[in-house]
Amino acid sequence: MILNERDIRHAHVIEIAKQMMTAARTAPKGKGFDIIEVALVTGEDLNILSTRMVEMGEELGFKFFLRDAENILSAECLILIGTNEQAQGLNCGHCGYDTCVDRKQGVPCAINSVDVGIAIGSACATAADCRVDTRVMFSAGLTAQKLGWLGTCKQVYAIPVSASSKNPFFDRKPKA
Repeated sequence: MILNERDIRHAHVIEIAKQMMTAARTAPKGKGFDIIEVALVTGEDLNILSTRMVEMGEELGFKFFLRDAENILSAECLILIGTNEQAQGLNCGHCGYDTCVDRKQGVPCAINSVDVGIAIGSACATAADCRVDTRVMFSAGLTAQKLGWLGTCKQVYAIPVSASSKNPFFDRKPKA
């Protein structure tokens, strides 16, 4: 049997994306509370996300949303990583308030922010170990958050994944 890499690439990238999801799940969490959510986006849902990103880019006046909306269409898949809101009760002040009780509604717990960042780093390290291309995207993550794709998660980020001869997520030209 002869397997051409082009014929198995998509399935291989999906398997790597699943490993990335596991890496995000098993990443260390503040106080041991697992409030991270992780999902895989493929196929037509990439088109739905891209279309909504264009709309949000126009609504918000952010041109990079337009560039990124086109860019994710070069991905085999995309991983979403977000965090639910849960104050950790440390009264650490890292959120800008002296105590967790003082923290205003909608201001994220800094520990939650660190948790999602560590999960993203762990997922991207796994991708690098497997030699696939990625880029962390605020734009696609925020759009997915607004679409409710990770339920009530806040601070959602997206990681498109590709295995092509050139990384499509870097050396990008801004949209006019």
